Amino acid sequence: MASSADEGFQTLDAATLPGVPDAFQRLWTPHRIAYIQGETALMNGGCVFCIAPDMNEDESLVVARGSLVYAVLNLYPYNAGHLLICPFRHVANYDEITPEEIAEMGEFVQIAMKTLRAVSGAHGFNLGVNQGSVAGAGIEAHLHQHVVPRWSQDSNFFPIVARTKAMPQLLGDMRRILRDSWPTGSGG
Repeated sequence: MASSADEGFQTLDAATLPGVPDAFQRLWTPHRIAYIQGETALMNGGCVFCIAPDMNEDESLVVARGSLVYAVLNLYPYNAGHLLICPFRHVANYDEITPEEIAEMGEFVQIAMKTLRAVSGAHGFNLGVNQGSVAGAGIEAHLHQHVVPRWSQDSNFFPIVARTKAMPQLLGDMRRILRDSWPTGSGG
């Protein structure tokens, strides 16, 4: 029996001490801490989704522009080709956008799906809008809809066993492919 001085303390074995190897390999990604802490939502005092369309084409991840919305690659993609469809107008909630913005967002989602199927052979898609931080929005101040391409082979052991995501294509390469393949006359 533990003495009163020992109550509330557990004995640490070698496997639980910091810095002692355990069964997990770790990929350190310190660049993501800014995203986790919400610091990427503002760049130089502005919203990343408001700034992105005005960036230099070589630095921007914008794939296509419409009249009211644009498509941009996600800087932290779930899969290669993970696109975000954003209104140019800084607005937070889906129920605050105009019917015209809704229509163009829907058109861009369809074009994104067709383009991703054509260039990468996507088998399916996850589509979604996260409204508010409690619903998973990393950047809640500017509405954006996710278009995540999926393949039957993308559900492998890496994320489960190794807690690692294998990204087969660089963002710049995917941006070029999507820009070149986006249909003209539809926000290209």
